[in-house]
Amino acid sequence: MADISTKPYMLRAIYEWCTDSGYTPYLAVKVDAATTVPMEYVKKGEIVLNISFGATSGLKMDNDSIRFHARFGGVSREIFVPVNNVMAIYANENGQGMAFEPQLGQQEPSAPAPAPSAPTLAPVPSPAPSFESRPADTVSQDAPDDGGEPPKKGGRPTLTRIK
Repeated sequence: MADISTKPYMLRAIYEWCTDSGYTPYLAVKVDAATTVPMEYVKKGEIVLNISFGATSGLKMDNDSIRFHARFGGVSREIFVPVNNVMAIYANENGQGMAFEPQLGQQEPSAPAPAPSAPTLAPVPSPAPSFESRPADTVSQDAPDDGGEPPKKGGRPTLTRIK
C-alpha cells in the first residue's frame, strides 16, 4: 500500500491554527501548467495567496489540491493549486507556519512511487522590513521627537526559503 503524504494534512492543520488564532493564512505557491491562478500576479514563477475565510469563497483543501474562488482587482477568479506546488503556508501577521519543497510534475503517479519525503519543518522567517521605505529627505520635519532612536521597521512579512 502506498504511503499517504502528510503535506495536505499539515496544510489543513496550519490553516486551522491560523484561523483559530485570529491570523490570516497565506499560501506561497510555485506556479506551473497544472496551477490555475491569475498569471498577471505571478512573479518569478511564484504567487502568494490570501486563503482566509474573508478572502475566499468555497475553499476546499483536499489531499490532491486546494481550490477556491477569490477576487483579484474586483473580478472573481477560480483558483486551483495542486498540493505538490505549495511551498509554504504561514500567518501573515507573524510569519509563523511551515515551508515545503514543491514537487512539481507529480500530480498523478502512474507507477508506484518511492515513499514521499516528510515535509520540511523549517520555521518560516519572522516579518522583515518593507522595501518600500521613504528616503530620508521625504520625512516630515513635523514628526515628533523620538529621542534619537531609529524608526522601527515594519511592513508586510516576507517569506525567505532556506535550503
